Amino acid sequence: MASRRSHAAERRGVTVADARRFVLDLGNVVEGRAYNLPAFLVNGRFFARFRDDDTVLVLELSSTDDRDVLMQIDPEAFFYTDHYRNYPAVLIRLSKVAPSLFEDVVRKAWQYAAARPPAKPRSKPRR
Repeated sequence: MASRRSHAAERRGVTVADARRFVLDLGNVVEGRAYNLPAFLVNGRFFARFRDDDTVLVLELSSTDDRDVLMQIDPEAFFYTDHYRNYPAVLIRLSKVAPSLFEDVVRKAWQYAAARPPAKPRSKPRR
């Protein structure tokens, strides 16, 4: 994870368009659906999604320990809700995060997600 000092003086805020472009420029990321919501997928698995009128990005991490470190580095930008308490995900306030920190965190999460095996195809429900 990046250090607090390296991002402290940097301007804050990532636009939705810049966040979407950065995520989609990572290898093998597509827009799809996960948990019946629009999401970004890697190898068919959930990786990230926008929420709260696109002001927040939900990002899957490799562990809750990674989330705890991010929240110590920048508690204004990184947080979680009770829904994500036991799940390795962090919520990122796009208006509060330094762009380089955003890119570092998303890239590391993508590396973890891309290393996982592809999702198994789901069978279509019978009608």
